[in-house]
Amino acid sequence: MNRDMKDLEAALEGILFAAGEPVHIDRICSSLEIGRSTAEKLLGKLHDYYAFERRGIRLIHMDNAWQLCSAPELAGIIRRTFEIRKPAKLSQPALEVLAIVAYYQPVTRAYVDQVRGVDSAYTVGLLLERNLIEVCGQLKEQPGRPRLYRTTENFLRSFHIGSLEELPPLPGMDDSGQLRLDDGENPDAAAE
Repeated sequence: MNRDMKDLEAALEGILFAAGEPVHIDRICSSLEIGRSTAEKLLGKLHDYYAFERRGIRLIHMDNAWQLCSAPELAGIIRRTFEIRKPAKLSQPALEVLAIVAYYQPVTRAYVDQVRGVDSAYTVGLLLERNLIEVCGQLKEQPGRPRLYRTTENFLRSFHIGSLEELPPLPGMDDSGQLRLDDGENPDAAAE
């Protein structure tokens, strides 16, 4: 690697460390005055280095942003060091609401209530507080102008996934998101 690339790599590492949050690749390109392919090459090299060398930090990729974080296998040691309590686990209702939002986003609370069959107001509020979901708009054409919800980057980070495309497929659904019968038939198509 030539000296200029080594300097760029060091600058990139410094930016990611100082940010303490995800940094969009466009911002990296702009600040370092490099093209996207060069930035991706440098980011990939850093990502591989931290993982291969089993360093205490990792470089994670979330959609079009990158962030330095501690290695997941060190969570217990880090928690003990800073006397951080283990975060409270999500309840079954919270996991249900989070799954509905993750797979069908953007969604309204009414949609979540309809899928679950119960009021989800408290659980939606809890997930908002934990920054796992966020408001991403409103349906202005509907009475009451209901809010739309989607998952956050914190959701991706918390579940160790880079993008929503990495979510496992829902059981009983085909590739288009339609419910399948056991024989592989789509029930909507069978009703036609």
